[in-house]
Amino acid sequence: LKGLPQRVTIVEVGPRDGLQNEKTIIPTQVKVELINKLSQTGLKFIEAASFVSERYVPQMGDHSKVMAQISRKEGVMYPVLTPNMKGFQAALAADCEEVAVFAAASEGFSKANLNCTIEESFKRFEPLCEAAQENNVRLRGYVSCVLGCPYEGRIDPLVVAQVSERLLNMGCYQISLGDTIGVGTPGTTNEMLSVVQQYIPTEKLAVHFHDTYGQALANILVALQNGVSVIDSSVAGLGGCPFAKGATGNVATEDVVYMLNGMNIESGVDLDELVKVGEFISSYLGRDINSRVANALIAKRR
Repeated sequence: LKGLPQRVTIVEVGPRDGLQNEKTIIPTQVKVELINKLSQTGLKFIEAASFVSERYVPQMGDHSKVMAQISRKEGVMYPVLTPNMKGFQAALAADCEEVAVFAAASEGFSKANLNCTIEESFKRFEPLCEAAQENNVRLRGYVSCVLGCPYEGRIDPLVVAQVSERLLNMGCYQISLGDTIGVGTPGTTNEMLSVVQQYIPTEKLAVHFHDTYGQALANILVALQNGVSVIDSSVAGLGGCPFAKGATGNVATEDVVYMLNGMNIESGVDLDELVKVGEFISSYLGRDINSRVANALIAKRR
């Protein structure tokens, strides 16, 4: 395999994207323990919370308590999601050093998820982006539905590129391209990236794949071959999306790390320690671990 990056950064999204869809409210202490355990695995980016309205995403209602109680490890970033100015101000008060904003490449999804059009969402982000720069807070941009939308079907890669470019111009240091409903394939991933890379420098791109159709690892490999070296993933494959029916979990971090190890690509993540964290949270939630690698390694251990 030629042209692969030597090192990849993993952005662990389990505590936020992984847990936000859980129907039963998880105690703050469990979330804190999950984040603290992840901090010991070698991960450098752990998305910790979402500063959204408790009415819309009740699971994230304790965001400020979570940020106050976690043990922040030196060299590890704990980004949070902030959809609007109110969320940003609360994140600032909670000493967050990095925040993320969300835009969609689909009007239908933007209206369902953000309650506004794509254009309106950018207007909403403007003061937030300015405030982030003024306060020296790193800003990451997410683009949802880059390979398909539950309301509109296929998405034009050019729209993905244009939305990404706007986020970049507003001050985002990185753009994470999300296959929110997991419909992408290596072919559509390659097509989308080849268009987006004409607008956005590759070193500013990340990918965020859901494994709904079992294509996530194959799509990540295509992204790596296109030079992308930042991957979002979720311990134990936790997660879905509250606004996308049928979207199953994110790609499991354990599966991504195993694949990277097998290609001699450094991630700095200790796979055995990661598997233990996946066991901890899956056991608390009372469900099977949604990672083939973790299940295989646990079976071998027995």
